Amino acid sequence: MRLVECVPNFSEGKRKEVVDEIVKAIESVEGITVLDVEMDPDHNRSVVTFVGEPEAVLEAAFRGVKRAAELIDMDQHRGAHPRFGAADVVPFVPVEGVSMTECVELAHRLGKRIGEELGIPVYLYDKAATREDRRVLSDIRNESFQYEQLKEAIGKDDRWIPDYGPRRLGKAGATIVGARDFLIAFNVNLGTDDVGVAKAIARAVRGKTGGLAYVRALGFPLKERGIAQVSMNLVNYKRSPIYRTFELVKMEAERYGVPVVESEIVGLVPMDALLDVAEFYLRLRRFRRDQVLEKRLWNLLKQGAGGDFVKELASATPSPGGGSASAEAGAMAAALVAMVAGLTSRRRKYADVKDLMLSLRQEAMGLVDEFLELRKRDAQAFEALLAARRMRRWSRDEVESRERALIEASRKASEVPLRVMELSARVLEMASVLAEKGLKSAISDVGTAIELARSAAMGAFLNVAINCSGVPELEDLLEKGRELKEAVQRLYEGSIARVEEGMGISE
Repeated sequence: MRLVECVPNFSEGKRKEVVDEIVKAIESVEGITVLDVEMDPDHNRSVVTFVGEPEAVLEAAFRGVKRAAELIDMDQHRGAHPRFGAADVVPFVPVEGVSMTECVELAHRLGKRIGEELGIPVYLYDKAATREDRRVLSDIRNESFQYEQLKEAIGKDDRWIPDYGPRRLGKAGATIVGARDFLIAFNVNLGTDDVGVAKAIARAVRGKTGGLAYVRALGFPLKERGIAQVSMNLVNYKRSPIYRTFELVKMEAERYGVPVVESEIVGLVPMDALLDVAEFYLRLRRFRRDQVLEKRLWNLLKQGAGGDFVKELASATPSPGGGSASAEAGAMAAALVAMVAGLTSRRRKYADVKDLMLSLRQEAMGLVDEFLELRKRDAQAFEALLAARRMRRWSRDEVESRERALIEASRKASEVPLRVMELSARVLEMASVLAEKGLKSAISDVGTAIELARSAAMGAFLNVAINCSGVPELEDLLEKGRELKEAVQRLYEGSIARVEEGMGISE
């Protein structure tokens, strides 16, 4: 399964018949599933979420933009939310079996088509940005610079030369196209009509002005309801989670004697983001994500479709690569440990080690999940490294900025395989226990786990080495990798010797 999500924002939130026409154009592409449509009359904006195979999503996005350009006149548009055009923002998000690099390519292809076929200026942002000053969406379009200001500047100021399309605006305005990670649109409504309070809270909350690093925030009036809103985008919900954002807004609101009336999520939200909220407010003890029924079922379905990763690995793209393959090998090693520990715990003959086996199984299952998450993170880290390499080098400042970005991206890209090595070492320790105390008839499975764990660690080390070699600032990571490599080799020799002895094949 190769899935891309597209979440276009259209500058129409009052006329349902217009939004229906845009959605109809998107759905006209075979293989596209529209997951959600949100209309906001105060913002006069709609958000459509749809998924499909990459090529189908590209075509559907183009048809949606084209229909919006036909139906929406930006000279007549008014709304609380900043906007550039009829199809205001069109981001691509990798979901399953698709890399960020592919989504960047989709963004460029869509931008080119919109510019050439529709005559609409296109600006690329986030992972698809061609300029550093266009990487953050709010640096392109914001409260003080939107459609009206762009109309004046686009033909005069070189800062506003589009990535694709003409240097002039028609009634459809301009479109901002990008590729990004998952984003949560989260709003908090206040018990006041004083938009100044909402704007003050937004300043306190957003990362750009000293708040939470991964929160973008603005204050808006909701005139039809007579209240004000703090409207936010959580661009990394793991680093700036919903509950922390909500608590900070609530705390700031209390300073002004203003109550929080309600909050809302616009569009879709990952299950993990809501589980973070549940863990925080319920103070859950020893809660595991796989206790959620839907989560357990989804993991089982994914395990059943494991061949998809191998096919993705075989694709002619640089990511996923050896780092992700190493993490996959580690996941299989941990899974075999979990299997043997589970089998052992069920046998009466091994009743004296039942508690130990159950403990090993539970830990091993956790390691499987972490390895699979590292497999995903390795691909993401590589995408970030590629993005740093693509940065411009037209001036001394840009060269220095690129060097700093490369070092930071290389560090992050090395931390993932280092963690794979650490987990692989733990798998070897657990397998060694199983070789001595586990089910004897499954000892060859233990041996397979040992070989896979060693391969995972050694493959991961190669990734550490290529990322760190020749970079003095990363010598500490390379040294840590060498130490882990030696530790893994010692663990491997001891554990495989136990297996061979147990099988009666030792020399």
